[in-house]
Amino acid sequence: MTICFDTNVLAYAIDATAGRRHTRAVEIVRSVAESREAVLILQTAAEFYAVATRKLETTPDDARSFLARLRAVLPVHGAAEPDLDKAITATERHGMSFWDALLWATADRIGVRYLLTEDYQDGRTLGGVTFVDPFKGENEQFLAEILPSP
Repeated sequence: MTICFDTNVLAYAIDATAGRRHTRAVEIVRSVAESREAVLILQTAAEFYAVATRKLETTPDDARSFLARLRAVLPVHGAAEPDLDKAITATERHGMSFWDALLWATADRIGVRYLLTEDYQDGRTLGGVTFVDPFKGENEQFLAEILPSP
């Protein structure tokens, strides 16, 4: 079962001021990184670096180090040309922002089953990808089933 993250999950994982979201994000990232049952989409890594260094005031070295640790254990997948048309179609048909649609299109193409994010419609399945908000309390049981045990 393959899982990937949206940028917000990774950002919360380094943002100690995010309270419960920080704690949950750290648990999730650690769990999938240790089990290697996730992938890192290049777009997410790039967006994370931008958010971490610009909005969260993380040093470039710390942001780079965080990504290096993830990249050491998770395969990284970038968007491919067919993902562009699929993303454009998703913006038109499903009202997604372009960048969210491109992330989804890439995830769908590489066989991701669950995209962990708080930004999409929780529980919605589009193509083969189900969006799961890992910060919603009512998703705790489902997450316990899909996330690897530590």
